Amino acid sequence: MGKTIDKELIQGIISEAGVDMVLITDPYNLRYYTGFRGGEGVAVMTRDRYVLITDSRYTEAASKESDFEVIEFNMTRSKKSIITELAKECGAENVGFEDDNISYQEYKMYENMFSEVDFGDKHPVLKPMNSLLMKPRRVKTAEEIGFLRQAEHIGDMAFSDLLGILKPGMTELEVAAELEYRMKKHGAGGFSFDTIAASGVHSSMPHAIPTDKKIEEGDFLTLDFGCLYEGYCSDMTRTVCFGKASEEQKKIYNIVLEAQLAVLDAVKPGLVCKDVDSIARNYIREAGYGDFFGHGLGHSVGLFIHESPAFNTRDETVLEPGMVITDEPGIYLPGRFGVRIEDMILITENGYENLAHSPKELIVL
Repeated sequence: MGKTIDKELIQGIISEAGVDMVLITDPYNLRYYTGFRGGEGVAVMTRDRYVLITDSRYTEAASKESDFEVIEFNMTRSKKSIITELAKECGAENVGFEDDNISYQEYKMYENMFSEVDFGDKHPVLKPMNSLLMKPRRVKTAEEIGFLRQAEHIGDMAFSDLLGILKPGMTELEVAAELEYRMKKHGAGGFSFDTIAASGVHSSMPHAIPTDKKIEEGDFLTLDFGCLYEGYCSDMTRTVCFGKASEEQKKIYNIVLEAQLAVLDAVKPGLVCKDVDSIARNYIREAGYGDFFGHGLGHSVGLFIHESPAFNTRDETVLEPGMVITDEPGIYLPGRFGVRIEDMILITENGYENLAHSPKELIVL
C-alpha cells in the first residue's frame, strides 16, 4: 500500500491555480505528493487522474510507495507521448509547472511539447505555480513532525558520541567523517547537507568546507550537521572550544547564545518571520557586532534542508503551529574565529518545542 493520495489537497491546488493539469518533477515535491522516493520521473495531476511516469528502474518501487497510477516510459512509449496523451484527455488548456524548480531548457521542452497539442486554435499554456505547491509543505503533519524529531535526535546522539573522541590534532575532515559515521550508526538514511567542521580561523566562514587543517589548542570548532530520517532533514550547529577560551571568545559566544535564547523566549504562533529575525539581529547589533551577522536567522526544514518560510529581514510569513524552523544566529570575525548556535524548533499552539537537546553552554575540551 503506497502513500494515500490527498485528493482534496490536490484538487484545491488545481482549482486555486486555475489549471487543468499539474506537472511535478522536483524530487522533493514528488516525494511529498506521491510518496515516490526515486526522484526521477514526472507526476501528472488532473481533475480525474493521478499519474506517476517513470522508467523500468523505478516502476516496481513506485507502485509500492505510491497510490498514483504508475505508467512506464520506455523506447516504444516516450515520456512526451504519455504527457501529451494525458493533456489531450483532460483538455488541458492551462498546465501548472514548478517555476522555481525547472531549468530554462526544461521549460522550453514543455513549451514545445504542448505546442503540438491542439484544442481548435488553442494550445496548452504553461502557468507558474510553485508557491501553491510549496504552501502545504510549510505546516508539517504529525507524521512529518515525528520524522523530523527523530532526525534531530539522531544528530543529538551523534554529537554526544563525538564529544567523547574530539581532541587537538584531529583534522576537520576527520571530525566531519566521524560525525557522519555516528549519524549513520544511529540510524540516519543519509545527510541533509555536507557536514561543516570549521576550526580556528576557518570558523569565521559560516559555510566553511572541511580541510586537512588540524585542530589546535585555543581553537573554536563550529560543527553544522544534519541527517535524513525517512527522507526528512535535521539541522543543528554547536561551537566548542579546545583548551582555554580567551575572554573575547567567551564574550562572543555568550552574545550569540543570549541572542539565540532571546528568540526562544519570544517565538510563538502569530509572529511575523522578519520580526523574529530582528530579535536576534537587534541583540547582536546592540552588543556592537551587527556587521558580523550577515545571514538570516533561520530557515524551515522538511524534505529539503532549506524550505520556506524563513527567519530573515524580508519574510512576512506569519508563524503557524506545525512549522519547523531553525534558530541560528552567529557572529563571524574575519580571519579570527566565529560562533554559531543552532536549534531546530517546532512551532506549537502556545509557543515552541525545541527538537534539539544537545547542551548549548560553552563546551571546553
